[in-house]
Amino acid sequence: MQKITPYLWFDSQAEEAMHFYTSIFQHSKMAKISYYGEAGAEVSGKPKGTVLTVTFELEGLEFGALNGGPAFHFSPAVSFFVNCKTQEEVDELWKKLSAGGKALMKLDRYPFSEKYGWLEDKFGVSWQLNLASRTQKITPSFLFVGEQHGKAEEAMQFYTSLFKDSSIIRIERYGAGEGAPEGTVKHAMFSLNGQEFIAMESNGEHPFTFTPATSFLVNCETQEEVDELWNKLAQGGEIEACGWLKDKYGVSWQIVPTVLGEMLSDRDPQRSEKVMKAMLQMKKLDIQTLQQAYSSSQTDLT
Repeated sequence: MQKITPYLWFDSQAEEAMHFYTSIFQHSKMAKISYYGEAGAEVSGKPKGTVLTVTFELEGLEFGALNGGPAFHFSPAVSFFVNCKTQEEVDELWKKLSAGGKALMKLDRYPFSEKYGWLEDKFGVSWQLNLASRTQKITPSFLFVGEQHGKAEEAMQFYTSLFKDSSIIRIERYGAGEGAPEGTVKHAMFSLNGQEFIAMESNGEHPFTFTPATSFLVNCETQEEVDELWNKLAQGGEIEACGWLKDKYGVSWQIVPTVLGEMLSDRDPQRSEKVMKAMLQMKKLDIQTLQQAYSSSQTDLT
């Protein structure tokens, strides 16, 4: 199981987006669809029986998506960097992903790349397409702007301290006369639990920052792991409901025990519904309480 999963918040387009993305990337697959039960529908205002979440895989990277309503919108502060082996691949992905969207940096040759472009697709999700070859084809990328400008290196050090098998791989800094404060992060790469991420900074005036529309779900095996990550990531940030939090840099995380997915996907709707009701009452998720809700459903059936 992938440790950290990018999670996309849609109003009601999660299933449509999943089909769109899996039709574009060569090595992709749809995984699972879950639907709103009574408890989730009551809280969200979504009709019971409509799509709640979807999971899918693009080029080896697992994604999740939620139909959560119109509360949040995507931002270029988090984008997905796609490394392409050929110019033809860059062109084809650009053509398909940009349909109905818009270019943020036109597809062209740049000093740092023979072919590169940054776009926003028709759902508002941002993609950076680059002619390069790396083992991890799609890499989540953080852009630190506004109040978060100058904090990219600190954030990388913080994140890599939280996860095993993590490190800052490389940092390229702005030099004198490059239009940004000297020494700030131009482009950096780091790994968390063996997964690669990118960090960049911009001191320009940008009308966006990090938003919960793109969060990162962390699969935790034990309550101890849930507690540790929750407590450290929430420090200086904002605690939210159902295992969600916003860290001190504004990045949103979901700290989730792996057993929750198993219980919510139980074939018996009564069991999954009771687990959902229990989860909706929580901020930090508690495995024992979730298991008690699940077991009480089993007792009711005997």
